Amino acid sequence: MKADPAKKLAAELPSDDHKERLRERAAQWRDQDVQPAVARQALRKERFVTHSDLEVPDLLTPADFDDGYDRDLGFPGQFPYTRGVQPTMYRGRLWTMRMFAGFGTPRQTNERFRYLLNQGQTGLSTAFDFPTLMGYDSDSPRSLGEVGMVGVAVDTLRDMEILFDEIPLDQVTTSMTINGPAAVLLGFYVALADKRGIPRDKIGGTVQNDCLKEFIAQHAWVVPPRPAMRIVTDSIEFCAKEVPRWNSVSISGYHIREAGSTAAQELAFTIADGLEYVKWAVERGLDVDEFAPRLSFFFDVHNDFFEEIGKFRAARRMWARLMKERFNPKNPRSLMLRTHAQTAGVSLTAQQPYNNVARVALQALAAVLGGTQSLHTNSLDETYALPTEEAVTVALRTQQIIAEESGVTNTIDPLAGSYFVEWMTNRLEEEALHYIRKIDELGGMVEAVEQGYPQREIGASAYRLQQQVERGEKTVVGVNRYEQDEQPDIPTLRVDESIQKEQVEALAKVKAERDDAAVSKALTAIADDCRMDRNVMPGIIEAAKAYCTEQEVCDVFREVFGQHQDRPEF
Repeated sequence: MKADPAKKLAAELPSDDHKERLRERAAQWRDQDVQPAVARQALRKERFVTHSDLEVPDLLTPADFDDGYDRDLGFPGQFPYTRGVQPTMYRGRLWTMRMFAGFGTPRQTNERFRYLLNQGQTGLSTAFDFPTLMGYDSDSPRSLGEVGMVGVAVDTLRDMEILFDEIPLDQVTTSMTINGPAAVLLGFYVALADKRGIPRDKIGGTVQNDCLKEFIAQHAWVVPPRPAMRIVTDSIEFCAKEVPRWNSVSISGYHIREAGSTAAQELAFTIADGLEYVKWAVERGLDVDEFAPRLSFFFDVHNDFFEEIGKFRAARRMWARLMKERFNPKNPRSLMLRTHAQTAGVSLTAQQPYNNVARVALQALAAVLGGTQSLHTNSLDETYALPTEEAVTVALRTQQIIAEESGVTNTIDPLAGSYFVEWMTNRLEEEALHYIRKIDELGGMVEAVEQGYPQREIGASAYRLQQQVERGEKTVVGVNRYEQDEQPDIPTLRVDESIQKEQVEALAKVKAERDDAAVSKALTAIADDCRMDRNVMPGIIEAAKAYCTEQEVCDVFREVFGQHQDRPEF
């Protein structure tokens, strides 16, 4: 009869007596070794803290932990998924290398997509320009000077046809970073697959579609929070039934962190957003196992190496436990937090931009050691402009070097059992749960957002960090320490402003050629769906096929549901 591995492991863990002896020896070490060393050479800092200001202990031993291996860690691919959502992790399959790309016209972005695929990228990630993100067409007065500047302009299905020209939708997964008008862009993509004769159950990808983090952090909304949640729930329901390989929401902490949150706030507010989407979908009448396996996440990877690794591990454990406790799914995949990650854009500096290569490499390594399923690495020139082909290739090669040369993918969760990593994981979970309890007291995330709670917390953290940098308490290499007078002249990508004229002319041509009666009928049907509380997704897809514009659909939403004004905070 084989010995029970769990019992064998428990027998090897330190006993209470051994832990007490360890504590006594640690105290003795501090008295006899540390204090004389500090008397000879003062410590570099008065306080050692993480980037998010968590106090970091000088040393950790087994005495600082209880014997909760099975409860808190377990094995990869098993509850609570702290050590990874797949049993083999990167020994079986590497993370998806998905570089964010989009600028100018759909044709220009299509060329960048194909370039990246030829360089070894394994998935597409689409950046849209500001007008598209806000639900406005390129010919809107609101779009002046912004068309194609920070992403690709997409006004109609015709643009989507060009954007994905010669790209097999049933072979390449596509991520679309858009939120307020996400249902419209998802409708365009499904309509494109329909026109190409690709079955809906063969297309795979992700639409960010996270309206809550827009109200919290990024502010690219179309309608107020509650109707926005209704539209998101419509898309969750539609994808569960019609597009089963599609991630209907990418619950995003990235923009929360970029707005200035701490790691624990990013973790808490992101998990709370996810729980809110699940609650609304379940209240709609969906079985949790119908849709929860296709919810995905998106986290920032900032500079503090071990804090970020701990954050990913804590996120998986928290999601698994909270989902099990609140919704009791039967499918284990409903408990798995699968995540995309992106290195921290806010950490990049215009000063000494080549330092950004080192920052991105360390952040990318943290994401991999944290167990991400997908990763974007920022380019060194992104504080100046959208990345050049050379810069984006260096960023992609950074991932490939980690994957192929570093050796970190040879074993699963290689840092598990590190006293510091496990302490950090536990500490972040503890901090994040404090915020989640507060959100529960407020009545859930929609109510918390309407009351401005997460917005205030993030604003306070951002202000505190900026003060610390300005006082020199936190070092930013090349900015407040190790400065240089001369800055390198690096090549940058320039988007010609003439592309607005080109895009507006293309849009005018589509409008002139389409069937106006079909457009009017499609938009009226969407308005009726909104008022009658019917799922809006089928109507959006039909409107896409009639070549209705994104703004025309979003204007229907604005007319029916009203517009949102941000809550003033002082």
